[in-house]
Amino acid sequence: MENQGMAVYCESLIKLYKTKDFEVMALQGLDLEIETGEMMAIIGTSGSGKSTLLNILGGLDRPTAGKLSVNGTNMLTLSDRELIKYKRESVGFVWQNSARNLIPFLPVLDNIELPMILTSAKERRTRALELLEMVGLSSKRKRKLYELSGGEQQRVAIAIAMANKPRLMLADEPTGSVDTHTTGIIMDIFYELHMQGHTVIIVTHDLAISRRVDRVVAIRDGRNSSEYVRRSYYADALNTVGNLRHEPVEADHEELLTLDKVGRIQLPGEFLLSLGITGGKDKITAELENDKIVLVKKQTTETDEAAN
Repeated sequence: MENQGMAVYCESLIKLYKTKDFEVMALQGLDLEIETGEMMAIIGTSGSGKSTLLNILGGLDRPTAGKLSVNGTNMLTLSDRELIKYKRESVGFVWQNSARNLIPFLPVLDNIELPMILTSAKERRTRALELLEMVGLSSKRKRKLYELSGGEQQRVAIAIAMANKPRLMLADEPTGSVDTHTTGIIMDIFYELHMQGHTVIIVTHDLAISRRVDRVVAIRDGRNSSEYVRRSYYADALNTVGNLRHEPVEADHEELLTLDKVGRIQLPGEFLLSLGITGGKDKITAELENDKIVLVKKQTTETDEAAN
């Protein structure tokens, strides 16, 4: 498997959901490489497959076919016991609804210690206090969850996700229920984890969030269709504004279309719409002009229509 130095390596990844009456292919041959220690975002419309991918990376679901490795672990061959160990020790997961990470009747400090109890980790209290310091909530370690704001609960959820020192942090719409100021605080925490060498993958529909990372992968119809790569890096922007608790940085991203393993490409919908291409019987020609590939809509003739 070609995954040297990669935190995530996907090749022709497929996820098929079957019921008695129908089948849904959530991932349709996804190709994706994420470097170790990278902080990146995945965007896409509802139903594009981005949350399915995150669930598979987090060990919450299994792929149907293709290749997938996470930090050198072949995710398609894990036994049920190995998958449980992977979820406890190798990956941290933060959801939009922080209640999925938290136990409401336990104080903050006990919530953070709980994952370490399950893995018999030593020095749990010291580690929990370090994590509370990292998320800026040391003074609230004895509070119950109902005494915290939504943003504070989300920061506790991040601390819980990091309790067992996972190499991979996954976040599914982690700022979807908080205000702009709290969003900045949460993104600061993710950036600190990134600087410590953790791989951070954020699924979001918020373009303000995507502007705060160096690479954004857009998924459409279960396949990665394009990437947005930052020209000026996150660290440069951070030095400019001091920290991310200010207004979102207007990052300069360049969109790059991606080819899959067999050379297929997905064009942006607005490009096709501008040419009046709606799919189905529409055809285009590809012409090579110097160092450019030019796509031109083929004018349909009566002969073509008769042949179809």
